[in-house]
Amino acid sequence: MATPSPSTTSPSWDLVIRPKTGWFDLHLYDLWRYRDLIGMFVWRDFVANFKQTILGPLWFIIQPLLTTVTFTIVFGNIAKLGTDGLPSLLFYMSGIIGWSYFSDCLNSTSSTFTSNAGIFGKVYFPRLAVPLSIVISSLLKYGIQFAFFLCFFVYYYFFTSAAIHPNPVLLLTPLLLLIMAGLGLGCGIIISSLTTKYRDLRFLVGFAVQLAMYATPVIYPLSKLQGSRFLWLVLLNPMTPVIETFRYGFLGAGTFRPEYLALSTGITALLLFIGILLFTHIEKTFMDTV
Repeated sequence: MATPSPSTTSPSWDLVIRPKTGWFDLHLYDLWRYRDLIGMFVWRDFVANFKQTILGPLWFIIQPLLTTVTFTIVFGNIAKLGTDGLPSLLFYMSGIIGWSYFSDCLNSTSSTFTSNAGIFGKVYFPRLAVPLSIVISSLLKYGIQFAFFLCFFVYYYFFTSAAIHPNPVLLLTPLLLLIMAGLGLGCGIIISSLTTKYRDLRFLVGFAVQLAMYATPVIYPLSKLQGSRFLWLVLLNPMTPVIETFRYGFLGAGTFRPEYLALSTGITALLLFIGILLFTHIEKTFMDTV
């Protein structure tokens, strides 16, 4: 019996790359296959931020500390904004570290296509690996800042008479992290997808994020807006329940309403779903416009 020649045998490929033909042809399972590449991107993002710096990762601590001190002086001592009876340092830091994680994810992922056009045009890999790696590397930064916050929390709780009352709601912290990560990723990749055609958006992102902070109870408690006609607008901000729930869980002051947190989760899931659809649709043709 004749043995078939190599040219007539059908090869068995490890990976078959096919074009994405529909809006819902997402191929999200490729992210797991390329998990090692995502890990490399995470390490690259973490190291690149502090290459040739003297203080290195200490900037993760210095930045929120300086911002907290500034807010304490300006909004606490000069503007006399209340903090629901909490120590100013803990009140502002609890809002700053959460908002910083969200804004870092959004700002960094919003330039995914324009910043990585060179590598995207040369080699295949799931493009979502890049913004996903940014969210994970920013989580490392958040972990350091969260540990720094816990140091102040322990000091005020055990060594001062501050009215701090932690409660079981703090166990929702992993959920709050998922909401912040999903919200930052979803908004970021939506903006990144639109920026391929509308470059003006990149000039608006940084300003809009800074402005949005004032529509979030970072520098003021939500209780200050009770009865205000702007309360509904602040509650529609999905970051509002996240900040308030975090404060309530660790410090015992703030507004914790499960329905607000459920609304935030729903808005985040919707934005993330829309972002993934847009991102995977634009990636097929973005090299023609970037």
